[in-house]
Amino acid sequence: MKATRNYDYVIVGGGTAGCVLAARLSANSDVSVLLIEAGKRDRHPLIHIPAGFAKLTAGPYDWGFSTGPQLHCQNRAIPYAQGKVLGGGGSINAQVFTRGAPEDYDRWSKKYGCTGWSFAEIQKYFIRSEGNSRLGAPWHGTDGPLGVSDFLQLHPLTEAFIEAGKQAGIPETRDFNGESQLGVGAYQITNRNRKRCSAATAYFKPAEHRPNLKVELESHVLRLILDGCRVVGVEATARGSKIAYKAEREVLMAAGAINTPKILQLSGIGDPAALGRIGIETAIVSPYVGQNLQDHCDLDIVYSLRKKLSFDRLLQVRLESVGALLRYAFGRRGPLTSTVVEGGAFTYGDDAAPTPDLQFHFLPAAGAEAGITSTEPGYGCTLNSYFVRPHSRGSVQLASSDPMAQPVIDPNYLAEEYDVEISIAGMRQMREIMNQPAFSKYVQGEHHPSSSYGNSKDELIRYARDFGRTAYHPVGTCAMGSGNESVCSPDLMVRGVEGLRVCCASVMPDLVSSNTQAATIMIAERASDMILGDA
Repeated sequence: MKATRNYDYVIVGGGTAGCVLAARLSANSDVSVLLIEAGKRDRHPLIHIPAGFAKLTAGPYDWGFSTGPQLHCQNRAIPYAQGKVLGGGGSINAQVFTRGAPEDYDRWSKKYGCTGWSFAEIQKYFIRSEGNSRLGAPWHGTDGPLGVSDFLQLHPLTEAFIEAGKQAGIPETRDFNGESQLGVGAYQITNRNRKRCSAATAYFKPAEHRPNLKVELESHVLRLILDGCRVVGVEATARGSKIAYKAEREVLMAAGAINTPKILQLSGIGDPAALGRIGIETAIVSPYVGQNLQDHCDLDIVYSLRKKLSFDRLLQVRLESVGALLRYAFGRRGPLTSTVVEGGAFTYGDDAAPTPDLQFHFLPAAGAEAGITSTEPGYGCTLNSYFVRPHSRGSVQLASSDPMAQPVIDPNYLAEEYDVEISIAGMRQMREIMNQPAFSKYVQGEHHPSSSYGNSKDELIRYARDFGRTAYHPVGTCAMGSGNESVCSPDLMVRGVEGLRVCCASVMPDLVSSNTQAATIMIAERASDMILGDA
């Protein structure tokens, strides 16, 4: 092992949360900060071109995870895309900017005892992070590092989707992040000057030349180094060798809901029985590490179109693709300024729910994401939906003591009957929207699932179990709270351990009612204030 290097703070994971932490902490010139990321730098042009999302959900910037066999989804192993690159998921996602309902954060405070995390208390961190080009106070920030903007121009199919949603009785909205989520409209996206604005772009890059900030890329953290009950550093690979990095103050876990519990367990922090089965000696008893995994179970309907209107033509016609690339390169215009996921809606599957419990994404393309059925010969559109507050809980557990082995990921999709009920309500609403006059004139037919799955309850349940997939929103595996089942206290410190704080989506006690990137940035923003004593 190479000689130990010392820093005040060692951040494990250079994804969304890690980039925020690195920038905020290194702004204090009195501290030294190391950021360790297993992936590469975010240099590939597809990362920065908004429409590049369609090529990024599988490949070299993804961990290549898949779930274990899903008991309630026909025992399928489901691809589980997670970013492995500077900026993490924010460098490969569809850039949809949603924060969840204010009631989500109030629930964290009231139900789970997460003192200081009510919406009134954390709203300032959303505002501090956000640089919105259209919306402002009291719900939005305009000067923050994270660029948030509207689409340059909506695809005609997206406009038809919004009109169809209105015809189906959904009110139109121009802000899914205001007082109420309810409505149909175009999403805002994490975009500045028609380029992706990930946390790597927004936070890390303006800070990376600070003399007190160091980054180690393509470096895998193997384990935490403990001295009794205190974490004093990490052991990692660096350019083919092992090296120890000592943290004089704290190690900050920002490796996401899969790799954060994995690294804790590899270090002997977890459930003694589970660790013992794979030959790891328990250092700190923390039985709920890796438990409480939650994710949105996404359901897709793909439609074939009467005319070749969709973005699929850019993938099918080489000359047109070259033309689109030239328009983007020389003026950032044209279809490549779209992230493909343009329109959306929040509605109720259960009229008694306190806030909307279904979210929809509309894509004027078919098969834009890895593993999603495309049309033949490739011209279609996709509408998906999911229940935003699932009751089902899963886990992340080690398969072996090998640090390079994939853990066993079990989201346990659709284990709870209520999740199934709301999911099939979403299926029915998707079909209702797409059958409205504004859209039906474009549709040739339902390509997937088509007539093989009707609209009866049993047929929709069968479809959900046959084709439900990840929405890329895993959270909760090192949950914070005041109860005995929480891994972290509300100040994000791991219980029973000194010098170790979790600052990513792992600490969410339950899922927010939306995409998760904005909430993860908020957590890291607040964590940086806690660490520096400003919270």
